[in-house]
Amino acid sequence: MKEQKGFTAWFTGLPCCGKTTVADKVAVALKQQGLCVERLDGDIVREGLTSDLGFSKKDRDENIKRVSYVAKLLTRNGIAVLATFVSPYKARREQSRKEIGDFVEIYVKCPVELCMKRDVKGMYKKAIAGNIKDFTGVDDPYEEPDHPELVIETDRETVDDSVKKVLRKLKELGYIT
Repeated sequence: MKEQKGFTAWFTGLPCCGKTTVADKVAVALKQQGLCVERLDGDIVREGLTSDLGFSKKDRDENIKRVSYVAKLLTRNGIAVLATFVSPYKARREQSRKEIGDFVEIYVKCPVELCMKRDVKGMYKKAIAGNIKDFTGVDDPYEEPDHPELVIETDRETVDDSVKKVLRKLKELGYIT
């Protein structure tokens, strides 16, 4: 692995908008460049680091607080962190930005109707039926970022086009060559 400056690319957006799909391909491209990359994914983190938390606003904020701490440690040690979390609340994302430092907010924008169609786990259907409470995009709000470094629109772009936009932005910001 070559010497690199650490950063956290924070992918935020509604459930099933394409955060993980895009970030996984970005990770492959960064690794091909010889960078050390760590993926932090909401579903995986909830299996271990935050398995004690639910989905109330308080628990969601605590989830992102813990993940931000891990991302900060990795970032300051020269790792490229790709974090994929719904992270629905602006204030908590801004706290993460301040804590982590080298933070690139990537808003993965997609209409909720398309997210519902992409939902292979059936979470939206369960939320609409009342079986899941506080589900973002159904009965809990998603607060769109005011000034993300990048917006990708997964309903209008191919995955490869979105990946290229992310890589271009990381290069423009001086995180990759």
